[in-house]
Amino acid sequence: MNLEFFITKRLIKGKENKGSISAPIIKIAIVAIALSVIMMLFAIATGEGLKEKVREKVAAFNGHIQIFNYDNNFSDVSVIPVSIHQEFYPEFKNVEGVTHVQAIANKGGIIIADDTFEGIIAKGVGEDYNWDVFNEYIVEGRLPDYSGKLNEEVFISSLIANRLRLALGDTFSTFFLKDDNPSQIPNRRNFKIVGIYDSGFEEFDGTFVFVDIRHIQRINKWKDDQVGSFEVYLNSFDDIDAKSKEIRGKTLATFDSNSIKEKYPSIFEWLDLFNINVTLIISIMIIVGGINMITALLVLILERTQMIGVLKALGMANWSVRKVFLYNAVYLIGIGLFWGNLIGLGLLFLQDKFRFLNFGESKEYYIEYIPVHIDFLTVVVLNIGVMVLCLLMLLVPSYIITKISPVKAIKFE
Repeated sequence: MNLEFFITKRLIKGKENKGSISAPIIKIAIVAIALSVIMMLFAIATGEGLKEKVREKVAAFNGHIQIFNYDNNFSDVSVIPVSIHQEFYPEFKNVEGVTHVQAIANKGGIIIADDTFEGIIAKGVGEDYNWDVFNEYIVEGRLPDYSGKLNEEVFISSLIANRLRLALGDTFSTFFLKDDNPSQIPNRRNFKIVGIYDSGFEEFDGTFVFVDIRHIQRINKWKDDQVGSFEVYLNSFDDIDAKSKEIRGKTLATFDSNSIKEKYPSIFEWLDLFNINVTLIISIMIIVGGINMITALLVLILERTQMIGVLKALGMANWSVRKVFLYNAVYLIGIGLFWGNLIGLGLLFLQDKFRFLNFGESKEYYIEYIPVHIDFLTVVVLNIGVMVLCLLMLLVPSYIITKISPVKAIKFE
């Protein structure tokens, strides 16, 4: 057995340590490490969870990447139709990582109900539309079904419904201006609410009403095989920049593509700020834990001065003696990491299941509760990082052992 490890083991198991001066200081250091780990886990998990949820909501309304005709139209309204007969539709076989492609068409309109009205964008979707992302946003009713004949079913947000004082099952009229002659009497369509959603994203909830794409085609006098644009979903958001460039290069020159990061830069710039906050919290917590461990180590060295002198007198090298105390520090840090992970991951699991922590009345985060995302690899890297950085911080104070004289230390009382 390694001599330094053997001595450390005997020191840890020694009963006299429990009543020593260093005992309370060691406990404080362990608690500091545990609390630091809990704070870091919460910072990472909640930061990643919030970013993931916001990304999901933006993608739910836009896909990850949009493909459309190259023109000067910067609005969400579809102007120039695109043929549905494309090499990348319904499956984008030339680009790996694409999970779904769907055709949509948007049309601006005005909903009139009783004595009030509301401007909206009617998002025309078909049977190929990916409704899975909206399952968790449904508050009443069901998702519309556009797989059969043309129907008047619509999926509307609770925000618009409340503004117009509409409820599930109500019928309302929507007016759409004619693109070729806006001065003419607008097209009128009657719709019936079959489902109400609430994503918490007012920018989208207050804008989009989902209708059968065939209504938009008829209003715009398009053919049945003409749509406004295509929305592409990826299996990993981390690849969105690379895939956006790849898709742009593998579509016709008349097409342009845009990722949601390019379309909504302010949202994703805001999300990137979370990385700075998380990094700052981790740095502060590591410093706090490290300082407490330095204090504990110095107290241990002071308390074991005579033992250090005896070991040196017996011929043990300075680095070997230092390793004894560093091994002891590893043990203490390990205890702190164990309890920190146990409590931190336990609380995060409960938050993910019961959502007892929320943002209150604030709507700045686009979600009511605090979401969490726990990645096993991140947890492992975090623990290794804490252990390594704390040990590096302890190398300097452990150097004091080299200054202890065996003769003076043995006589020390």
